[in-house]
Amino acid sequence: MVISISDQTKVDIDSARARASFDVSVVRDYLYGGRKKWDDHAKLEEVLSKDPAFAKDAKDFIGRTDLYNRAIAITTRLTELQELCKWSPQETSDAMSILSEVLPIHLHIIAFEPVLLSQGSDYLLSMYKHLANTKGIQGCYLQTELGHGTNVSRLETTAAYIPDTQEFEIHSPTLTSSKWWIGSLGKTATHGVVQAKLILSGGKDFGPHLFFVQLRSLEDHSVLPGITIGDIGPKAVGGMAAMDNGFARFDHIRIPRENMLSKFAQVSKDGQYVQPPHAKLSYGGMLYIRSSMVTTAGWTVAKAATISIRYATVRRQGGEDREGLERQVISYPSTYYRLLPILSRAYVFIHLGRRVTHAFQEMSSRLSAGDASLLAEMHAITCGLKVLTSTTSVHDLETARRSMGGHGYSAFSGVGRLYADYLPSVTYEGDNFVLDGQVVRAAAKSYKSLFASDHPSALLLSPSTIYLRLLLDHTPEISPLNRTSWNDTAAIILLLERRAALMVQEFARNPDNPDASINQRISKAVTEAFVAAQVGQLIDELKSLQATEKQCIAELYRLYVLTTAEAALVDLFSVGLIRKDGASDPTRDLRLAINTLCTELLPNAIGFTDAFGFSDWNLDSALGVYDGRVYEALWNRAQAEPLNQTEITPVYEKFIKPMLSRGQRLAGQPISSKL
Repeated sequence: MVISISDQTKVDIDSARARASFDVSVVRDYLYGGRKKWDDHAKLEEVLSKDPAFAKDAKDFIGRTDLYNRAIAITTRLTELQELCKWSPQETSDAMSILSEVLPIHLHIIAFEPVLLSQGSDYLLSMYKHLANTKGIQGCYLQTELGHGTNVSRLETTAAYIPDTQEFEIHSPTLTSSKWWIGSLGKTATHGVVQAKLILSGGKDFGPHLFFVQLRSLEDHSVLPGITIGDIGPKAVGGMAAMDNGFARFDHIRIPRENMLSKFAQVSKDGQYVQPPHAKLSYGGMLYIRSSMVTTAGWTVAKAATISIRYATVRRQGGEDREGLERQVISYPSTYYRLLPILSRAYVFIHLGRRVTHAFQEMSSRLSAGDASLLAEMHAITCGLKVLTSTTSVHDLETARRSMGGHGYSAFSGVGRLYADYLPSVTYEGDNFVLDGQVVRAAAKSYKSLFASDHPSALLLSPSTIYLRLLLDHTPEISPLNRTSWNDTAAIILLLERRAALMVQEFARNPDNPDASINQRISKAVTEAFVAAQVGQLIDELKSLQATEKQCIAELYRLYVLTTAEAALVDLFSVGLIRKDGASDPTRDLRLAINTLCTELLPNAIGFTDAFGFSDWNLDSALGVYDGRVYEALWNRAQAEPLNQTEITPVYEKFIKPMLSRGQRLAGQPISSKL
């Protein structure tokens, strides 16, 4: 019996789902960190998905102002549910992650509140900690300015101390000192943590420090006197539309001395500066945001992978298969070669993010006790991972969208929306090309420290620089690469570590004549070596799973390191780790290994995406629906388009009719209902 194309999509997705060789629920629990965490996630999603406040069906049809209003309504409902359901702060944060909506309150949670809690004095916390937690005040983090972003040391906003009144005077001396791009500032925030240059007696500049400033009245939400606040306008490609990124200028605003965030650095009543125990202690806020970006990248890419792989599975196009049907798009090498590596990166980034979060928590715990020993390490790791995950994920989102052909450009696919909202990640919390320099400086410093020691040892190295151990053997043997080498995950990890070690060594020995891309290439090599080593540890930790699940996930992780090595071929050749020996081409063997592995993973592709646990409500994509009926879903969404609610457009009489009449008259054709 011949079935329709629409019905065939259901058959195709069901068949693909049945081919999974592993228990999807086991892999799902692994992704979520255990069955209990998945159950907690599912319970939260059930509450959210049934609440009309979080309906998504009209979101693609409304403009920016309405999107902002909707975001505020969602935020209000979230705070109500937090109280009604007695959610913990973690559960509230998880609920926001499940929603995956752009909400102004997000900056309060990831920037304002953590900075206030980690750097505020006991007095400031006694006044505002509970209010911040209950959203009785809503905050933002005012760092970047119209004239400066990544270069925090050159910010122009000043905070001059006045000993006579024991106040700080916050001032924007120039147009370019206007705070700019500040999330939730435009219309929402009542308070802010302001980054400003501390100016003490005699005009001495002590550099940027943090100050707690009220921005709006708690009675009527009006902007306080002496402050100018507004929204900076729409963003590129329509992204982050519901976020009220704002600007602010301060005209000699006075705040009490106690409003300086003074857990570390302080100013005495008579205007004396009290040094912090470590110069970089104030970096904690930025490190928190950067560390959380790894997990965000993983789950964002997971959505794109799920949508594109499901669609490629049910979309048939081109030559015939053995049953006489058009081929499934996922069966073409040009498609699975693009999508399966994206899937592997989603898995790696999700688990890597969990590890980085734990490391950040350990650092924060020590930092609160005055121990800054882990700060430099965390700074280097989060700089590198921020660059790697954001750059890679932006590319992966666009690759996933393109893989779906014309339908991928529809807003209803959902991937374009993910791309637009995620795109700014490559420039916020530090421009990626600038952060690369931070990574390289840290790597060069570790190299010099290692070899400045009388007894260089791997014990002197941190997790982010452990690859340098490979330089301790002055004549390291490089095993010839062959087809078998690419089947050994440990060997590929070692190859990526050697690449990083040799590139850092070369840079450290010849620092005076670098090429223009040196920072980007070394930063990428160093960070990819770190991630590869983490992947090796993740594979070791799979021992707790059953053999089938362990093998499938391990193979997905091998695809990650294989494709990382493929992208690194130029540098691998450059440092001599890959050599062309006669007629043998090790790069061809690598690409053949990738293709072989992809074909082995392909039957499990839908199972791997199902393990992310996305419901149709959560995924919000016509092309990624669980039942595979993509054409019905796309058709139904199009019917809700406001333009389709009237047969004749309202502008017909005013514009279209006169234009048609003019054209017919000029052509000498009589006006008729039918030609």
